[in-house]
Amino acid sequence: MSKDMKQAALDYHSSPKPGKISIELTKPAETARDLSLAYSPGVAEPVREIAADPENAYKYTGKGNLVAVISNGSAILGLGNLGALASKPVMEGKALLFKRFAGVDSIDIEVESETPQVFIDTVKRIAGTFGGINLEDIKAPECFEIERCLIEACNIPVFHDDQHGTAIVTAAGMLNALEIAGKKIEEARLVCLGAGSAAISCVKLLISCGFKPENILMLDSKGVIHKQRNDLNQYKALFAVDTECRTLDDAIVGADAFLGVSGPNLLSADQLKTMAENPIVFACANPDPEIRPELAKSARSDLIMATGRSDYPNQVNNVLGFPFIFRGALDVRASRINEAMKIAAVNAIRELAKEPVPQEVRDAYEGIEMNFGPEYIIPKPTDPRLLGAVSSAVAKAAVESGVARAEYPAHYPLKSLDDI
Repeated sequence: MSKDMKQAALDYHSSPKPGKISIELTKPAETARDLSLAYSPGVAEPVREIAADPENAYKYTGKGNLVAVISNGSAILGLGNLGALASKPVMEGKALLFKRFAGVDSIDIEVESETPQVFIDTVKRIAGTFGGINLEDIKAPECFEIERCLIEACNIPVFHDDQHGTAIVTAAGMLNALEIAGKKIEEARLVCLGAGSAAISCVKLLISCGFKPENILMLDSKGVIHKQRNDLNQYKALFAVDTECRTLDDAIVGADAFLGVSGPNLLSADQLKTMAENPIVFACANPDPEIRPELAKSARSDLIMATGRSDYPNQVNNVLGFPFIFRGALDVRASRINEAMKIAAVNAIRELAKEPVPQEVRDAYEGIEMNFGPEYIIPKPTDPRLLGAVSSAVAKAAVESGVARAEYPAHYPLKSLDDI
């Protein structure tokens, strides 16, 4: 980041008021009567109603539209374990995105925790305040156990976006790329470079979408994850296969698709040249991808490529998913976000990319052409249709899979934030 950009970022976060979120009132509080209804004695009536039936909290409080964005700061962006307080700008940023894109109220919570169990206990005790919990920037492998325990303990959606948000958007783009490349998902060979939380969740969801486990090679810092290794934790061991491949050089030969969730400049042009016809490369390391698009395209003219960056086509961006996934889950009071809801989100995002792009979206990107094809496999984050498409698909899947506690909303699909 340039010196000017660094200063601009600091200025943005500090002026004219520190931080990125605030609290607004939803009821009048001007007269003595207003105050008597808002607090004592009027507030006693909804208290009694909630005590009689906890579901009334959704009727009389903001619980149903409130998500907590919670972190322990152990894996902040690409910066590592810098502590809970240092994660606050990121958590505030997530809260900003929830509100901006899906009208979801959100508050950030940073938890100082010596162990995963302390974090779990803390979140479990405050979970009743919220309609949903978004876990963020928690390192692997602890993040898997933390999420699993909280899903079991809470009756509201608990969603680790670094895992599942990344996986949903990746899967949507990958399925479209396979379609454009003329490749069948059940036959395609995938190489995944990286074995952290995002990589593992991406591969799990891709398998749910149709990839065959035996056609996937995953690599960590020690090479290919294969069944002869005795140094694998329980999460990596799920992806161990019988193979003679040991390095990326071995694995990449003839592969149809490459998914990078690792680090910069780890895929070379020579390695890319050994991939199958019409190769698909998702180089998602941020800010520097596993291979630069310029280099990749100079090596393979038949390439379909995505990155995590906004300055190249096909950005894999979690904001395409999480605000609208929570919107749909909240609006049917889902008790969790299950596999059916994730796949519904994948399909909603991928199908939206096939529709004509509104002029307002084209204008936001300086009028560049956006037609379904190698340079446009997933929608842009500013596409207003994501709100209706993804939230309605998720809500419907929640109802059909039995985790919803309210009916599919009559005002769905949403057209804009004004419908909320």
